[in-house]
Amino acid sequence: MKAVIIMGSTSDQGHADKITSVLDEFGVGHEVHAASAHKNPERVLEIIRSFKKEDAVVFVTIAGRSNALSGFVAANSEKPTIGCPPFADKVDMSINIHSTLQMPSKTPVLTVLDPGNCALAVHRILSLGSL
Repeated sequence: MKAVIIMGSTSDQGHADKITSVLDEFGVGHEVHAASAHKNPERVLEIIRSFKKEDAVVFVTIAGRSNALSGFVAANSEKPTIGCPPFADKVDMSINIHSTLQMPSKTPVLTVLDPGNCALAVHRILSLGSL
């Protein structure tokens, strides 16, 4: 059981920490990577492929503005993908949220704005196998 968090940039570490602290409370294992779909697509693919054979994995993507990362991960993996974009404020969110919400067909990205709720969603998805 693991969450694999992929940040578009190391500047997103604070946002990732909000997610991992709640994952720790639930006892959910996690790894955090920094790789941009725009700047390092091969690295993102490498991360995704390294988890191909593991069953209980949920990808969490952290990218704002032009969020190619969430769709890129969802399109190249059969694992659940949750986008939890960081926003500086409500104006930033209102301008940039659409890059996470509007995904092409066959790229199912679940969008959760609150980092704590994102961690709870990961926990619930991973707990489905133990019901």
